[in-house]
Amino acid sequence: MTSARLHLDGKDYELPVVRGSEGETGIVIDQLRSSSGAITLDPGFTSTGACRSAITFIDGAKGILRYRGYPIEQLAEHSDFAEVAYLLLYGELPTQEQSAAFRADLTYHSMIHEDMKKFFEGFPPNAHPMAILSAMVASLSTYYPGTEEESNEINFVRLIAKVRTLAAYAYKKSIGQPTIYPRNDLSYCANFLHMMFAVPAEEYVINPVLVRALNMLLILHADHEQNCSTSTVRMVGSSRANIFASISSGICALWGPLHGGANQAVLEMLQMIADDGSGYQKWIDRAKDKDDSFRLMGFGHRVYKNYDPRATILRKMAADVLDELGVSDPLLDIARDLERVALEDEYFVERNLYPNVDFYSGILYRAMGIPTNMFTVMFAIGRLPGWLAHWKELREDDSSRIYRPRQIYTGYTERTYQPIESR
Repeated sequence: MTSARLHLDGKDYELPVVRGSEGETGIVIDQLRSSSGAITLDPGFTSTGACRSAITFIDGAKGILRYRGYPIEQLAEHSDFAEVAYLLLYGELPTQEQSAAFRADLTYHSMIHEDMKKFFEGFPPNAHPMAILSAMVASLSTYYPGTEEESNEINFVRLIAKVRTLAAYAYKKSIGQPTIYPRNDLSYCANFLHMMFAVPAEEYVINPVLVRALNMLLILHADHEQNCSTSTVRMVGSSRANIFASISSGICALWGPLHGGANQAVLEMLQMIADDGSGYQKWIDRAKDKDDSFRLMGFGHRVYKNYDPRATILRKMAADVLDELGVSDPLLDIARDLERVALEDEYFVERNLYPNVDFYSGILYRAMGIPTNMFTVMFAIGRLPGWLAHWKELREDDSSRIYRPRQIYTGYTERTYQPIESR
């Protein structure tokens, strides 16, 4: 272990340096305040590591994303969502026996208590599905209040199994249709599509291309290191809040348009372009104009400075789904035009403003018939195994402490209270 030296107010402080398994460098500052009285200031925590984690590795400059060491490209091609969820939770790909048991548990726990259907009845018809999902996940703690030592492992399975049922029920509530129970003979993603789109007394044929596409979408969203919602789950979990409360907080964080709502913003942008009626080129020109505040949604990425590996995977999947369904949709036509320009136009190529995962996931979900207000819910279903893995990792770390960021106070110095009549 080496160290870094900080010179402050005439004194030198030695700060330990740690190295990650991929060569990442971290300067340990946990004793800085006690030794010097100073803290670091890092708005947005862009240069601050809050933990050590063995779950996901990202190299944005090189376009690398790996879960537990496995490249995302390999998992998307060869795995399915249930297997990836197991990998994230337990660190290794399951054996045949472990896989069969895990899938059986997901099937067994997919139902929700019948009393919970009364909660759905209490929400207004126009309630956002994310609000419903967050509330329903938090309410699960009232049905499964067992001690953590006894119940956490089974609660991981319960959450992954039930979140798709809760999401599908929320959708059915929003369109005024009766809920559809999960089926024991269907896989994880096929079951979700059935609960979303089947109606009583009518046969719903599950398209295997859509099942594969949904598996891929959920895999690509399953974890993404210390993002806003994952950090929220860890922060709430650090207080020893139960797993359901912690996950509910992550859902709320994901709801924000700067996080999980990005693919919804893509579709809203496409709708705006369609409603304008002037054609896509007008908006390309506006995006290039440095004096214009308009920005194309779904292009470029804060983390990936070269390309988003998830977008490369979804680009081909989007083509397969659109060809399979043969859909005719003016918004999807606009999306393809924007994609073509972004991949060929020198302005976008030089600035690495390539279509990202949110661009393609929005296109895919729309083609599959999933409404725009459900996009963030789909993100939550996919991200759930990652949240659970991070919550589990935090709880198993004996050195973890309650999260308690510091601040630099910029308000008034001490003032004397004045009675109201003299103010």
